[in-house]
Amino acid sequence: MTNGTPEKLIDALVEKGVKGLTLICNDAGFPDKGVGKMVANKQFSTIIASHIGLNREAGRQMTEGETVIDLVPQGTLAERIRSGGFGLGGFLTPTGIGTEVAKGKEVITIDGKEYLLETPLKADVALIFANKADKNGNLQYAGSENNFNHVMAANAKTTIVEAREIVDVGQMDPNFVHTPGIFVNYLVKGA
Repeated sequence: MTNGTPEKLIDALVEKGVKGLTLICNDAGFPDKGVGKMVANKQFSTIIASHIGLNREAGRQMTEGETVIDLVPQGTLAERIRSGGFGLGGFLTPTGIGTEVAKGKEVITIDGKEYLLETPLKADVALIFANKADKNGNLQYAGSENNFNHVMAANAKTTIVEAREIVDVGQMDPNFVHTPGIFVNYLVKGA
């Protein structure tokens, strides 16, 4: 949980105190780590995630009706983000048929099998973390940092990256670039 989180950028948003945001994220972090700090500060009106269970405050806000929580199966979440980033109109999946996930969604039958039509997600801003970036915004991730970061960078209108290390152009082997700089708008040096 919270792997690949740009803590410096999150801390700046907590300090700024901006409210009414929509979060698209794999999880809600912990109350004192990752986006969980923003959850604790009540900065989100909506959270779209696959898991909030480790953040009791997110659960409380959902139960009390303070924050809209849209729980999405993890693979479906990743594909909805990817669909938004690549201009797709959505995709079909059998995941969620016959469950709460299917409520209010269109069901399409193909060759006798039911599928949910899942619509794409689109973000105004993506805040992501990279292990290394060059000054053109080409990114490398380490370990599980290579989670949703690459699809969120492609998805958002504006991508802000906090990088552990920023190097000159030409100092990264292009064979090991996980996200090309075309998707990055701003770089911030992280810890």
